[in-house]
Amino acid sequence: MHKPLTLVALLLTLPAVAAVPQLQAPEEVHELLATHLDLVEVADAPAQAAFERRMQREVENLLATEGYFSPRVVLQRRADELLLEVDPGPRSLIGSVAIEIDGDVEPARREALLGAWKLKSGQPFRQADWDDAKQSLLAELLAVEHAGARLQDSRAEVDPEARRVDLMVVAAAGPRYRFGELQISGLERYSAELVGRFNRSVKPGDEYREDRLLALQAALQNTAYFSSVSVTLAHGEDEQAAVGEDGWVTAPVRVQLRERAPYQVTFGIGYSTNTGARVEAIYRSSDFLGRAWQLQTGVRLDQLRQTAYADVFFPPDENQNRDGVGTAVEHSDIENLGIRRFAVGATRLQKRGSIEQQLSVNWQQEDQSPQGAPSSSVQALTGLVGWTWRQAVDPLDPAEGISLQLQLGGGSKELLSDQNFFRTYLRYSQGIPLSASDALLFRGELGVTLAPSSQGIPQDFLFRTGGSNTVRGYAYQSLGVKEGSAIVGGRYLLTMSGEYTHWITPTWGAAVFVDAGNAVDDRQAIDLAVGYGIGARWRSPAGPLGIDLAYGQREGKLRLDFSLAIPF
Repeated sequence: MHKPLTLVALLLTLPAVAAVPQLQAPEEVHELLATHLDLVEVADAPAQAAFERRMQREVENLLATEGYFSPRVVLQRRADELLLEVDPGPRSLIGSVAIEIDGDVEPARREALLGAWKLKSGQPFRQADWDDAKQSLLAELLAVEHAGARLQDSRAEVDPEARRVDLMVVAAAGPRYRFGELQISGLERYSAELVGRFNRSVKPGDEYREDRLLALQAALQNTAYFSSVSVTLAHGEDEQAAVGEDGWVTAPVRVQLRERAPYQVTFGIGYSTNTGARVEAIYRSSDFLGRAWQLQTGVRLDQLRQTAYADVFFPPDENQNRDGVGTAVEHSDIENLGIRRFAVGATRLQKRGSIEQQLSVNWQQEDQSPQGAPSSSVQALTGLVGWTWRQAVDPLDPAEGISLQLQLGGGSKELLSDQNFFRTYLRYSQGIPLSASDALLFRGELGVTLAPSSQGIPQDFLFRTGGSNTVRGYAYQSLGVKEGSAIVGGRYLLTMSGEYTHWITPTWGAAVFVDAGNAVDDRQAIDLAVGYGIGARWRSPAGPLGIDLAYGQREGKLRLDFSLAIPF
């Protein structure tokens, strides 16, 4: 039978004209080919023939990963151009799927694993999906009980003419595992008992769960004691594993640690429209007095507020409570209210599921000097209990999630306080995504201090508002009770805020907002100050940062609100 003239022979007759071939391919494969094919300039006919052979090879390999197993590749000249025309042909679909799981797997779990297989019959074949489906099956086995699971065999049998790919997978589950004792290495400064204080998830004798190992690893990594942490089950070491009569294997848990340097000194500078420019110096020790106590002490100097403090936190107890003690000295002059404060206190942090609880006892001496009004000195021994609940995809990004904070606290004349008072405070924040680039954010605060009057109460237990993150368009803590020419705290607080953000790029966005709020000493006289404006948003590595231009309706003024801090 006579064969038509081949493309290679035809190219040999073409005159030598240097050109870079232009790719022509359907939209569904064009990006893949354009990204990975090396379309270099070819000059003469032999070079064109070699280029075509290479393209045939590379196109077939690339398109096979997307389920196209019979592509047609043609290199031809049109006018002064070389065109590389690719027809991917029909796409192959998944035919039969055969999955076999060898080993002691509970029937219900085996059924769930088979039902969760990602690549179903009739779906298009893609190499990436095929690899992902196999790894997902293995990951599910490894996650619960079967720490030694592996893929024993896998095949994808292609029938290009039938446009069909038959899949076969054999997974070996291996024995079922239980946690053994912790084997800790890498400790020099600290004791193994310290590691045990952070272990809430891995208990000897419990059935193996991968997420529990990861939970222990995260708990240790998030402490100030260790720079690197690895937590694994020693399942492949027969001399350390013990097989029980029921066939379960008990294997030790290997905890490999690298201790962090126990001392750290940091300095920082920053600026906030609330309190002005600031400098800060902090000293941290994770082994204070050689007891694995965490000491943090520092000095922070803002234009409107200066603070020196020292806090000591102890490792968690057997109930995972974190206790701490501290002291602070503070001086501030905000809205013509001068405050000098000295305080000592103790606190306990508890984690109860998704709720963080804080209990604290604090004694403070406070001198208040409002400009244009008599000065006073108050002291109070206060108790405080607070609960914080957060549910968010990303704790650093408020665009999607909800947060609630409730605080109750007060003091009594019978217990070293100048006034009887009881303070309640509720804060709410919720982000609602509207699309990939649009979101709403709502915030609100409600505070009430029950007392005969605001006299004799520390300012921390009264309320002022205004400034960034509260009522924008008004100066920081400028909304409150007028006393002389100063603004002091009132017994009642109400703020509300609504914000819409549109993300122009993945990292930069624009926002519009409306805020309203006030702090007063008579709830019947509350009159909300309104502010509204526009802002820019930046998704920084530390979380979203904003610059807002707000108009305070009550004062008829524009105000810029932002904050920036740089550690070094």
